[in-house]
Amino acid sequence: MGIQEKSSQETLVDKLSREIEANLNNDQFGVDHLAENVGMSRSNLHRKLHKTLGISTSQFIREYRLKRALKILQEEDVTASETAYRVGFSSATYFSTCFHKFYGYTPGEVKSRLKDELVVEEQSAIINIKKDHWNRKRSILWVALPLVLLLLIVFFYRQTSRDETSIPVTENATDTKSIAVLPLKNWTGNPDLEYVSDGMTDAVISRLTKVSAIDKVIPFTSTVKFKETDKTTQEIAAELGVTNLLQGNLQISGDQIKINLQLIHGKSNEHIWSQEYTKEWKSDEIFDLQTEVVEGIVNNMNATIAKDELANIKKVPTKSKDAYSYYLQGEFQRNKGDELSYSNAINLYKNAIAADSNFIEAYVDMANVWHMGGSVWGFYEEQIAWGNAKALLEQALKIEPTNLRVEEELNTGRFFYDWNFELVEKFYKRILDDSILDKPSVISLDYPIKTGRPERTLETVQDLKINDPSNVFYPFFKAEAMFYLGSNDEALKILTQSDPFYTDNWFYLRESTKLYYYLGAYEKSRIQLEKVVTKFSDYPPILMWFNAVYAKMDGKNSEVNKHLNELQNEYKKGSSGSPAWFIALYYAHINDYERTFEWLQKSYDRHEVEMTWLREEPLLAPIRNDLRYRELYDKVGFSNIGLPIKSSSQH
Repeated sequence: MGIQEKSSQETLVDKLSREIEANLNNDQFGVDHLAENVGMSRSNLHRKLHKTLGISTSQFIREYRLKRALKILQEEDVTASETAYRVGFSSATYFSTCFHKFYGYTPGEVKSRLKDELVVEEQSAIINIKKDHWNRKRSILWVALPLVLLLLIVFFYRQTSRDETSIPVTENATDTKSIAVLPLKNWTGNPDLEYVSDGMTDAVISRLTKVSAIDKVIPFTSTVKFKETDKTTQEIAAELGVTNLLQGNLQISGDQIKINLQLIHGKSNEHIWSQEYTKEWKSDEIFDLQTEVVEGIVNNMNATIAKDELANIKKVPTKSKDAYSYYLQGEFQRNKGDELSYSNAINLYKNAIAADSNFIEAYVDMANVWHMGGSVWGFYEEQIAWGNAKALLEQALKIEPTNLRVEEELNTGRFFYDWNFELVEKFYKRILDDSILDKPSVISLDYPIKTGRPERTLETVQDLKINDPSNVFYPFFKAEAMFYLGSNDEALKILTQSDPFYTDNWFYLRESTKLYYYLGAYEKSRIQLEKVVTKFSDYPPILMWFNAVYAKMDGKNSEVNKHLNELQNEYKKGSSGSPAWFIALYYAHINDYERTFEWLQKSYDRHEVEMTWLREEPLLAPIRNDLRYRELYDKVGFSNIGLPIKSSSQH
């Protein structure tokens, strides 16, 4: 290695260290911010850092924080929790886990280790000092006393001056470059065109997320609830934690589409910018309009779009007006999340593909409908759903072999439906090592928890939440990871804080019902169950299981039998949603493990997707040493990637 190259590498590390130090206590500061601050793309920074030190960017940030934490713990009288927050960890439990993994001992052991080292040094020093002790002591005292007095005077003077003149520095979240795009009002006079206004809103948001100079863009799923609201702009901005709000309306006259926009400073309600855009309802002009809108927003937020980002923003997904219209209608139906709308969405995506056979987004989103309908809601038989989704994704890869979203969706299916741990593990390690995902995914959040690596899920949340802090996946998966790390109090705290923000989100309601149950917070679990049952018409097996469990707790045996019969009928019909798995869990709940194994075997035979929970399911902890459990464990495929069976003493 040449001198010039070595100097360049050292300069990069020093530069990165300075940026992390400047944002040390900001737990929102992650890979994206670091890359932006040093003027590099995320991937380029990762390549250079990996070449220099052999580690990823997220690992570099984490290790820098841990080294600073050690120094603080050694030099100051502070708790581990306080240190965690000072060096940018939002969770004390996660900090302790990372610290122990990095140093081999806990933060609480730092003082005792330091004391042992000091005792050894002291004993050595005492031996040397004892010679002529009294004479040295007296002479040093007379020489040092005036100097000590002088230093004390200077210290108190400077401290007093600082107290009188300095202004405490506080970080105001609303001073960041952040924005929420509220749903465009449908002023076409035709309610059937709501899909256009929603689609345009979502498209603008999607393009804004590609601009790294903007710190925070709220997703459409979090802003759609403000379509009809009495809240003021200040209240919405405060709730979403953003500086700016974009609101407007959409009108269509003949073949012309017109959008009126206003950019508002949320805290002060001051008008920043307004603009009217008019284009022909043609696919190319619609995408030009979306690009112009994004450029206008970015410019008026005093941000800039990088050249590679602009090319990505200008990317045209389809040249067919009809294909795009069908696609927007499909998205509008998919977002409703019920069986009828899923069926409608599939037909609309098919029409979009018929109009443009190279329309990647239509393939991926139709595959997602099949996937979610088969694995989560139980609308479609699981293997049929996966067969349809897989065919669509493989066709999409033929069109665009390097499309990361297609790869992610394909590997999600391989995990749930094929139990192909070898292929999924390769993809997981790739996204982990190369930092190629900048949004949450099942593979980066759910897969590591189910394979016994909840700390990896926390790392992903820490690294990615800067892109989309309001995303429902972040608080939920953080809480779930905390539970599997044994930090129940922190898990409960996260859920309790998150509950008010996701009262209409079916994923959060369903999953928090389950997590509250495992945490022993049964009343909170019942509240979430009531919400999901009353707000959504669909009734998958997981909800039948909960109804049976709580009926058993209440001593209502007739209701228990009713809900068990519901599950058994779903199993007999060959329904998806893993009915056999949830019957097994019911019997595990009442400690009837013979019936538990009977239904686990049936779940395995049906290849139900919930079998991916076999390793981590808390209710199965008492039977992990049973040979029948070990056989299922091996057959599902956990041992194929070297995962040992979890200890029965753990969750």
